Amino acid sequence: MKRTHIIAIAIIAIAIGIIIATAGDASTYVNFGQAHQMAAAGNNSQIHVVGQLKKDSAGHVVGLQNSADKLSFSFILVDDNHQEQNVFYPEPMPPDFLKSEKVVVVGGYQHDEFVANKILLKCPSKYQENKLKI
Repeated sequence: MKRTHIIAIAIIAIAIGIIIATAGDASTYVNFGQAHQMAAAGNNSQIHVVGQLKKDSAGHVVGLQNSADKLSFSFILVDDNHQEQNVFYPEPMPPDFLKSEKVVVVGGYQHDEFVANKILLKCPSKYQENKLKI
């Protein structure tokens, strides 16, 4: 067997090992009902829940509570099935959080409250073209 064949087989084996190792860390998007069921079943993996911030008729965010030192906050997130859930985030509020169109929280349930380790935002201003008026 040629040396190049051995190197190619080794590279393929390493690539397969990396794919298998990262596949175990992958998670899917679920709603709060499914996330609660997974937590009740003892699944402690990271869960992704996508939703929107709860807003009143004037468009203001409802249920936002900052801690006294502004190092953590909680908010109400409404998933795609219109289920509301209080979400706690132990970090400062991300920039443009209140302007976000969709919010993805990554974390899990602790004592009937969703605790997010990471927040991903989709802000509409980043995806719209700026129109210049002359």
